[in-house]
Amino acid sequence: MRTCWICLGLWFFSSIATADDAATKVFERRIQPIFQSDQPSSCVQCHLAGVDLKNYIKPSSDDTFRSLRDQGLVNLDKPEQSKILKLINMNDTDNAGANLLHAKTREAEAAAFAEWLKACCRDPKLRNAPKLATAELAKPARPNEVIRYDRTDRLLESFERNIWGQRHRCMGCHTEGSDQNRKLVKENGEQVSWMKKSAAETMTYLIRKKDLIDIENPEKSLLLLKPLKEVEHGGGKKFLKGDLGYKDFRAWIEDYAKVVRNEYAKASDLPKSDPKQLRQFSSELWFKLTNPPQSWDEKLLQVTIYRWDDRAKKWEDAPIAISDRQASFKFKTWQHTLTLLAAPGSDRAKEWQRGNARLPNGKYLVKAHVDRSGRTLTDWQATMRDDDFVGQAEFEANWRTGYGGMTVVDTAKLTTQSSRR
Repeated sequence: MRTCWICLGLWFFSSIATADDAATKVFERRIQPIFQSDQPSSCVQCHLAGVDLKNYIKPSSDDTFRSLRDQGLVNLDKPEQSKILKLINMNDTDNAGANLLHAKTREAEAAAFAEWLKACCRDPKLRNAPKLATAELAKPARPNEVIRYDRTDRLLESFERNIWGQRHRCMGCHTEGSDQNRKLVKENGEQVSWMKKSAAETMTYLIRKKDLIDIENPEKSLLLLKPLKEVEHGGGKKFLKGDLGYKDFRAWIEDYAKVVRNEYAKASDLPKSDPKQLRQFSSELWFKLTNPPQSWDEKLLQVTIYRWDDRAKKWEDAPIAISDRQASFKFKTWQHTLTLLAAPGSDRAKEWQRGNARLPNGKYLVKAHVDRSGRTLTDWQATMRDDDFVGQAEFEANWRTGYGGMTVVDTAKLTTQSSRR
C-alpha cells in the first residue's frame, strides 16, 4: 500500500490543531475564570502580599503556557509533576484551620491547571514554541526575595522570636484556658483570650481579629497601648517604651504592617537581619535584685546574665539570659522573669525549642544597666550603653521555676570592677 503523503500531512496538522484546540477549550473553561475572578486565590494562605495565582496567567492559553514553561514551572514530559502544581498545592503546615478554609479553592485550582497542562504538553507546537521575551512573562511584580519574605511561615518565625519569646509578660491573664484567664473572660469577655496554645494559633488569631493591631498606625496598636497602660488595662503596666517586650512586640507589628501594606517592593527594602542574632526563649525563671537605690526609682533596669564555663575557666562570651523592667525604690526591689538566649542552631537552642527552657545550676555573672536619663522612653529603638552600666556581681544559682523559686541578688553586691571574661 502506497503512503498518501497529502493525507498524512492533513492528519498531522489536524492532530496539532485538535491538541491546540483542546488546550484552548480547557483554558477557557477552567483557567480564565480564575484569571477573571475578583476573589483571591489560595496563594493568600501562605502569602500575605505581592502574589496571586492570577499573576501567572496571560489572556491566551498559548501565551500562558509559554510563560510558565519559560520560567521552569512546567514539566513537559510529566506535566503532573510541574512546579506550578506543587506551588498551588502548598499549604501551611502549622495551620490546620487555614488549610481547611482554603482546601476547596486549592483543589479546584490544582485540578484545573493539571487538566490544562496535560492538554498543552500533548501539543508539539506548544512544546516547541519560541520563548517569550522576558518582559512578556506573567509573574508577580515583586522579586522572589520579597515574595519569600512576605510568606506567613517567615512571619511566624519572626513572631516566635519576638512576641512569643516575650509571652511571659502577658501569659498569666491572656493564655486561653488558664485559671486566671477563665476568671477574666467571665468579667470581660472572650477577647481577653488572645494568647492561644501555640505561636501559630496566636499569630493567626491576631491577624484575623484585627482589633489589636493597627495596620496604618502600628505604634497605636492596642497590643502595645494596653501593656503601656496608655489605654486602660486591668493587668497594669507591663511595658515601658524601649524595654525588651515593647521593642519585640513593636518590631513585629511594624514589619507585619509593612508587609500587608505592600511597602516591600524590592529586595533592598527588606530589613537587614543578623543570622547570628541570639534566639529568645520565654521562661518561668524569676530573678530579683533587692534594695535598688533611690536614683533608680521608676527607671528602666536591664539585667544580662552570663554563665561560667568550667572548661575554658571564663565567663561565656554571649549572655545566656536577659530581662528588663522598671525598678521600684518604694518596694525595695526589681524582679522579672528571664528571657533565655541561645545561638541559632546550637544544642542549647534545640533543647529549649523543645520546651525545656531551663538554666543549669552553677556559677553566674549578672550585669545591670539603668537608663537614668530616660533615653529609651523617647527612642524605643535605643539600647543600653556603657554609661548606663551600674555594676555586676557573681552568684551561685540553684534555678527553680515559678515566682516562689526566685533567684535573688542584693544590689549591695554589685561592683563596677570588671570580672574575668
